[in-house]
Amino acid sequence: MVEFTGERVVPGQVDIDLWNEHIARYHFARRLARARRVLDLGCGTGYGAAALTGAAQHVTGVDVSTDAIAYASSNYTFENLTFAAASCTSVPLPDASFDLITAFELIEHLDDPRALLAEARRLLAPSGQFIVSTPNRLYYAETRRQAGPNPFHHREYNYDEFRELLAEFFPHTTFFVQNHSAGVVFQPIKPSPGADLKLDSSETNPATSHFFLAVCACTPQIGGSAFIYLPTSANVLREREIHIARLEKEVGQKTEWLTRLEADHGALAEVHEAQKQQLEDANRWAQRANAELEQTAARVVEVQNELAATQAAAAESTTAYEAKISELDTDLAARTRWAQETEQRLNAELAAVRTELARCVELLDAAEKTVVERTLWAQRLEAEEESIRTSRWVRLGKTLRMGPAK
Repeated sequence: MVEFTGERVVPGQVDIDLWNEHIARYHFARRLARARRVLDLGCGTGYGAAALTGAAQHVTGVDVSTDAIAYASSNYTFENLTFAAASCTSVPLPDASFDLITAFELIEHLDDPRALLAEARRLLAPSGQFIVSTPNRLYYAETRRQAGPNPFHHREYNYDEFRELLAEFFPHTTFFVQNHSAGVVFQPIKPSPGADLKLDSSETNPATSHFFLAVCACTPQIGGSAFIYLPTSANVLREREIHIARLEKEVGQKTEWLTRLEADHGALAEVHEAQKQQLEDANRWAQRANAELEQTAARVVEVQNELAATQAAAAESTTAYEAKISELDTDLAARTRWAQETEQRLNAELAAVRTELARCVELLDAAEKTVVERTLWAQRLEAEEESIRTSRWVRLGKTLRMGPAK
């Protein structure tokens, strides 16, 4: 099941005006399709290719969408109609295979429109014709000013841009414009085989036209008369009445929406007033907070200045302390060296005194030994002297007054 997405036309799923707008192009092409081999590029759901089968020798419909081709193949089955899924810029068919090629509302969808024109030129027989249509960018932009650009379109054209693009590939082109025109129709109740037409011959302005349609060829073309498609269901006044009824319904809905919106607006206004009061209270609080913040900031500046002064004084004291410590370190080092040198000298002197003392002890020991020896010798002498004095010989001598006096 193929659904209408707003761009690809599905029979029975689109507004009658949109349907007539699309099917009219194929009725325009039908006049040029008699007994010819026809290729419909971007055939979509296949309704247009099917409309050409009544006049053409054979019609081939090509579209890149497999879903669209499946829909076309299941809904339109004619002996002289074939559908194929393929890109319109790369159709797997031989050169010069077709006498008429159509590409309606396709070129504005392509990133590379020249690839489409080159492929159409390749597939077209030397005496064939290529019919291509596209919306007028100026008119289309005006009608979509509220909805915005068509998301399916890559590039849209004004008349001069479209004409110059086609001239790059086809030397002979006849241009038409497609518009919805108001008319007054006198139609018999019973079907009639003919019709007379009175067409106003006033000049057409491409800039204000809805669509451009061009019949391109590599050889000169003959003719180019106006074509009017009048569907049996066409009744402009009735369609306008239906359209007005739809608009009135939309206006009623919008009025209802507006009433609800007004009520919502009243509630929002109350909320707004409450929020406004809250905002004013918040602003006053913010002002007080800002004043306090400014005072705090000023105090912070004072504290920072005081801290800077304290840090500067501390830095000076630290420098003085470091200088004093350095001086003390130098003095201590000097005193340490003096103490070490004094210790070394005293140790040397003490060692010398110890050596001298040891020698004195040795001498004392020797003197003491000598004293002991002499004492013992004296004692022996005294003993001997006593022995001699007490001897009888000495007594005899004393008696005789001989010998020593003592």
